[in-house]
Amino acid sequence: MKTYCQENLNEIKSVLHQLLDEQYQHKSSTMFGATIGQHVRHILEFYQSVINGLKTKTINYDNRKRNLLIETETQYAIQIIDEINTALNQIKGDTLLVLEGDFSAEDRKQIQIQTSFLRELAYCLEHSIHHQALIKVGLLELNSMSFIDDTFGLAPATIRYRKTCAQ
Repeated sequence: MKTYCQENLNEIKSVLHQLLDEQYQHKSSTMFGATIGQHVRHILEFYQSVINGLKTKTINYDNRKRNLLIETETQYAIQIIDEINTALNQIKGDTLLVLEGDFSAEDRKQIQIQTSFLRELAYCLEHSIHHQALIKVGLLELNSMSFIDDTFGLAPATIRYRKTCAQ
């Protein structure tokens, strides 16, 4: 699972190497004013939440920092990707964890769910792919589709399915 996550993060990193900070910060009309940088920050902070949760054995995605540098400076976001990849390389095996969160818009009630490190990495990967699809919309608006390949923002199952349909 770690390898798949790292491949996915490196795919994002490849896009960041090609984007100017102005493009990264562009408020997309097709994404209702969101920026590519905001989506990248969101992806990276979920990974950071999982890695940091290993120390406390509790993951809480709601309590992430929301570091604006990640969403405004491509080089800083690249640095964060490298830090996440390094941390993933150092982690061995799986660990039982608790996912803590308030999943209600109004109740303000924290619940806890048993989970594991690898399960949360799988979630981060799926979450990342979902946001990559939105990033793809932003790249389209910027006329920068050449920065990505056709599979960017597609789930592995979709890629496999399309290959079988093409045969």
